[in-house]
Order: sequence, then structure tokens, then C-alpha cells
Amino acid sequence: MAVLVGIAGGTGSGKTTVAQALINTLPGQALLLQQDSFYKNHPDLTFEERACLNYDHPDAFDTDLFLDVLLALKEGRHAVCPVYDFSIHSRLDRGVFLEPGPLVVVEGILVLHDPRIRETLDFKVFVDTDYDVRLIRRIRRDIAERGRTLDSVLAQWEHTVKPMHELFVEPTKKFADIILPEGGLNKVGVDAILAQVQAMVNAGGPPGREPVRVP
Repeated sequence: MAVLVGIAGGTGSGKTTVAQALINTLPGQALLLQQDSFYKNHPDLTFEERACLNYDHPDAFDTDLFLDVLLALKEGRHAVCPVYDFSIHSRLDRGVFLEPGPLVVVEGILVLHDPRIRETLDFKVFVDTDYDVRLIRRIRRDIAERGRTLDSVLAQWEHTVKPMHELFVEPTKKFADIILPEGGLNKVGVDAILAQVQAMVNAGGPPGREPVRVP
């Protein structure tokens, strides 16, 4: 049985940095699974129509498929992850074959939203970072990596990202075992998480504990 660690938090909070730090603790044995890969596909819509969809709402994700893949990996079975192209707002026709391993790091804004997903996770982290920092990171990422314009990024932030964060993402903080301020910049907190996850992998599972907030 694999140990599944969920890394949640708002866009640009530093989730991927924390997730990658965990992956690096078990080189070649840990797997990163990103919730963004499981956006629903809409081949019936035009590009312009797909661009107007709300991608920060829980309904934007194919959660049933996400859950199927998580359960397969947790049980040591192979799985196939879809490939999502953000530049065209659509899935590609190919998938990625996933090899099961002792650690699966699950990262995404709404990883802690659905109770079925939460139940599969052995350890849950919420990365908590200020709005202004997250907005700057979002602008840089979407322009450099996803082919977006500044105006489109700001419009999406105003109309969907910010209100959906307040409505759906922020409330999931209460489900976390650890709340990590400032993401990867919080070395003390990241080191504490790394030590805990390493111990769980070595033991084959997590000990029971109350939620805590790291420094």
C-alpha cells in the first residue's frame, strides 16, 4: 500500500515546490500526481467557449476519474493519468502510464474538497500564502508557461480565481493535518513535513494526530 500525501492551497501558494521537495526525498520511488491533469474535457466547445469556463470550481474536475487513479496507486496497481494542455483548454489524446510506488504526492487547489478524495489521503497539507504573492506568481506562470495575456490572467483572477478560492479552497484548510504558511519558503515547516512523511513511508502508514500549524 502506498502512502498518499495531499498538498492543497490556493493557486500560486507554493504547492508544487512543497510537493517536489517530498518527491526528492525518495528519488525514483515517489510519484507526483497533479489535480490539474483531471480537468474535464469539453471537445464539443470552441476554444473561446472553453476559455470562458470556470476552472476553479469543483465541478471543473473529473473527480470520479481522479479518485479511480488514486485508489489504484494506493493499492499498488498501475494507472493512466490524462494529459491536459492549458494553452488550448483541452485534454490531449494520450495519457501517462503511472507506476505505483511507496509514496504518491497529490497536489492541487481542491485536493481536500471532496470527502472521497480526503479519505484516500494518509496525510494532508494546506499551503497558506498571501493573496498578493499568489497573484504575482499566477501572472508570471500563466504568461510564461500557458500562453496567456496579462489582461486574461487578471480577468480570470477577478471573476473566478479569487471568489472560488474564498468559497471552495480556503474552507478546506480545516481538513489539513498541517497548515504550512508561505509554502516552500518556510524551510522549518517543509523540513518538518519531510520528516513526518519519511517516517510514514518507513512505517507503511500514518500515526493518528490532531491538526497542527507549523512555524
